[in-house]
Amino acid sequence: MRPERPHIILIMTDQQRFDTLAAWGYGQMITPHMDRIAAEGVSFRQAYCPGATCISSRAATFTGMYAHNTGAYTFQDWAGHRNWVQDLADSGYWCVNIGKMHFSPRDVPGGFHERVIVENPTNMAHAQGGADDDWGNYLRFHGQVRPNNRNSTDPDWLKKHQSVPWHLEERFHSDVFIGDSAVTWIDTWQGDKPLFLMAGFTGPHEPWDPLPRHLERYKDKPMPRRFLKEGELDEKPPQHAAHLDFHANTRHESQIDLRDASDAEIDEMKRHYFAKITTVDEQIGRVLDSLEKRGWLENSLLIFCSDHGEMLGDHGLAYKWLMYDPIVHVPLIIRHPGSVDNPSTVTDLVSLMDLGPTILEAAGVEIPTYLEGQSLLPYLNGEPIQPREFVFCEDNYQVMMRSQTHKLVYYIGQEAGELYDLAADPHELENLWDRPEDAALKNDLIGHLLAWLSSSVYYNAGYRQNRAQHYNLRWPSDGDAYLHGGNMREKQVGVF
Repeated sequence: MRPERPHIILIMTDQQRFDTLAAWGYGQMITPHMDRIAAEGVSFRQAYCPGATCISSRAATFTGMYAHNTGAYTFQDWAGHRNWVQDLADSGYWCVNIGKMHFSPRDVPGGFHERVIVENPTNMAHAQGGADDDWGNYLRFHGQVRPNNRNSTDPDWLKKHQSVPWHLEERFHSDVFIGDSAVTWIDTWQGDKPLFLMAGFTGPHEPWDPLPRHLERYKDKPMPRRFLKEGELDEKPPQHAAHLDFHANTRHESQIDLRDASDAEIDEMKRHYFAKITTVDEQIGRVLDSLEKRGWLENSLLIFCSDHGEMLGDHGLAYKWLMYDPIVHVPLIIRHPGSVDNPSTVTDLVSLMDLGPTILEAAGVEIPTYLEGQSLLPYLNGEPIQPREFVFCEDNYQVMMRSQTHKLVYYIGQEAGELYDLAADPHELENLWDRPEDAALKNDLIGHLLAWLSSSVYYNAGYRQNRAQHYNLRWPSDGDAYLHGGNMREKQVGVF
């Protein structure tokens, strides 16, 4: 019998592109356990993140507010804001975080009753006199050293393009540690409350350090070509070329130089990145097995996603921070009891901002006024829903607005920007921003962006005034239309 309130399991990877699941048609991938989730769930094939870096995306996803309302545009502190995990905890859920959550500051409860904290594989907190995370302590207690500073100690670092297979015993890999911790916790928990479990894997965030046996499975595999054209960065805002040069010359371990990288070198980099996804996939399989043994899968809402993507050589670039689709387009699958025998695909635009409203509604918790996403439960229940026209993403000086056919990237305080016709140019090679014949289209989209931004600021005025969860603001229409475009639905406990 289904419990009144379902367990909710959130599995989040870090920096995983949308085109990295074999089940979604990307034949270079070895992802049997992600594929299982897809085969038993609802695949949202047009899901987008609200921030183009780890912290900006997670801050927006978990607070339910965009960066212009929290101030968390990139690496700023955001843990002082209320998040929807706290709403779950206040309603009686037992909330557990195992792995990467990326609170800033790091060690706050943030609504979780239990945390096993793992941050980026390379992290200098302990080396700089601070407390290490739980994985770093695990390494240290076993006489191992966190793999930092290899950019300054390995003379061949730049030739490897972040491709460095894991060099210690498998149990010391950060994602294996997270998998071990999650499995142990699931196997041994004796509580009787409804559970919210967030398992956050660090992979495939760089460095791309897969287990060697996973890398071996990609040896000599043909790799998908990268998308770029000669001289295209000259037609883009100056931050794109600066991004390339900065990472080539930084003295941090994120140093990577793709300026003269050959196609063969890019292919080898991709093999390591994809193999690291396979390393994460194996751990996800272990988590699924443990959930199944406890009998939890049949009564759970399980969500799989990533916080943002990775350039991986497209446009000649690596990492994130910009608004290309390889960065902002992310995998998202929701598995629930009704989808196991009836998997489906949704091609409407959705956002990670929708996770909070979806989870709270499934848990029977009233959705705070300031959450800017909308529940995805209608998709799970086969009910009608008004699709979005646009999704949005913010990071540093950029605001992205994307429809099914066009993308606008507005650069705050400068004349340059980006505009793409995605129907004609799905890989964003031709920037239309300065073309006179597209000026009317650009101005129309900027008008939509202004309307969204001003509405978003107004929606959240009550929260900024006194951190209230629910509030009324004057709105030029009747009823609850001021809330999320009038998409309010009657909340039911445990319905999905």
